[in-house]
Amino acid sequence: MHPMFLPGVESFPATGSRGEMMARLRGAGIPIPQIQHLFAFKTDRTDHLARFTHGVMRGPSPLSPGQRELIAAFTSRRNDCPF
Repeated sequence: MHPMFLPGVESFPATGSRGEMMARLRGAGIPIPQIQHLFAFKTDRTDHLARFTHGVMRGPSPLSPGQRELIAAFTSRRNDCPF
């Protein structure tokens, strides 16, 4: 994954459950999605977006979470956006 254009955002130390998740990804050698760096940088401005996304992807729906993930991956691919 390419480095972010804002290294201060990428190197900002995440705290709480988000910080723990990012530490686990680093420990496993898995690249951290860049949006997670932004979520960790300004939590007061991104927590509502994280709750919204979680509700859309994991909340009650006639579609399973796997089907929703598949739709999101397909859409990202069509938009040339790494998922």
